[in-house]
Amino acid sequence: MEKRNFYEPIEVASRDEIEALQYARLKIVLQKVYEHVPFYKKHFDAHGVHPDDFKHLEDIQKFPFTEKQHLRENYPFGLFAEPREKILRVHASSGTTGKPTVVGYTKNDIENWAKVVARSIYASGGRPGDILQVSYGYGLFTGGLGAHYGAEKLGCTVIPISGGNTEKQLQLINDFKPDIIMVTPSYMLNLLEHMQAKGMDAKNCSLRIGIFGAEPWTNEVRKYIQKELNMQATDIYGLSEIIGPGVANECFEDLGDLYVWEDHFYPEIIESKTLKVLPENMPGELVFSSLTKEAMPLIRFRTKDLSCLMPGRVRSMRRMQKILGRNDDMLIIRGVNVFPSQIEEIIFSFHELAPLYQLEVDKSESLNKLVVHIEMKASHAKAILGQPQKQQALSERIRRRIKERVGINVELHFHESAGIERSIGKAKRIIEKKNV
Repeated sequence: MEKRNFYEPIEVASRDEIEALQYARLKIVLQKVYEHVPFYKKHFDAHGVHPDDFKHLEDIQKFPFTEKQHLRENYPFGLFAEPREKILRVHASSGTTGKPTVVGYTKNDIENWAKVVARSIYASGGRPGDILQVSYGYGLFTGGLGAHYGAEKLGCTVIPISGGNTEKQLQLINDFKPDIIMVTPSYMLNLLEHMQAKGMDAKNCSLRIGIFGAEPWTNEVRKYIQKELNMQATDIYGLSEIIGPGVANECFEDLGDLYVWEDHFYPEIIESKTLKVLPENMPGELVFSSLTKEAMPLIRFRTKDLSCLMPGRVRSMRRMQKILGRNDDMLIIRGVNVFPSQIEEIIFSFHELAPLYQLEVDKSESLNKLVVHIEMKASHAKAILGQPQKQQALSERIRRRIKERVGINVELHFHESAGIERSIGKAKRIIEKKNV
């Protein structure tokens, strides 16, 4: 039998087949939400649009956007399109900036979610029979259970350790010898640091594939992880409002961009200020419409994630550029737009620095000031931090590189090894110092 690199045939169907399927599914979803979700009936009516106006795929542009605030306003179950009794599971965001956003799943939703995560693991190079360690958190956060069900669907042996408990994580890697780990990239860096501190041979551990998501991460992080662990690092993308992990994934034979699973999610790129839909290869804000979600389909949900869409190569489905920032994460420092990923790239280019940082936005003055907290590698800390001239020289090199690349002057604070808080989930990269 010919070996294939796709999990399901739809991944390599013609564009005409994919777009015909998208149109048919969107037509059903638009009618469903209009009839069964009071918010959408009111929302569509207010914008003078009806499901009958959807006659061609591009007509989706006539329909209004859904925003996270709409989910909060309809908390907890106001956007469900199915009776609550048919909802088999709910997940929710942390709610750190207000009410949490709640999402629901029917039996079919959970099955489809497992399929797209299985497809994502397969695209990363995972295969049935592989041992997969799930180090995403379990619970209301979608990462752990999403990865778990997808890995089981593919036929992997699952180690459901969840996040945290670093010593146990390392013990299981050493004893169970998993082939794959699914985890946030920041916690993978934490695990790697502990491996090195314990004298474990990280380069020769069993892990051959890392599937990293839940937070933006740069190609510099990829290079570092691949070098230090001798593993392939792939990116998985998702968001709980749409389904969770498994909306898009890199393919091991075409690393760099992520393939959107377009039979389940219809993507668009818009210009955030004008809300105009942008053509392929133009960067902007990523927008998704649900195609198969039963419990809580969303129409034109604004993700705030910045990307662009491109034609597929090894698959027919379109690619999206790796997410390196969000509108919400953008900092305005003395009139300049700054993304954490820009600073991260620079930090990873200095071999003296550990792959950890925090950005402190100082709002105590009339114009915001950025303080970059960085940590020295243990092997360099004594030689540099103990000698003011060397520390000053390194500081000037880093500040000059940031000024050249980003266009702002920053203040640097050096920390000794282990001086910056470690993450067991999503890293906290930005802290604010406000007026007192």
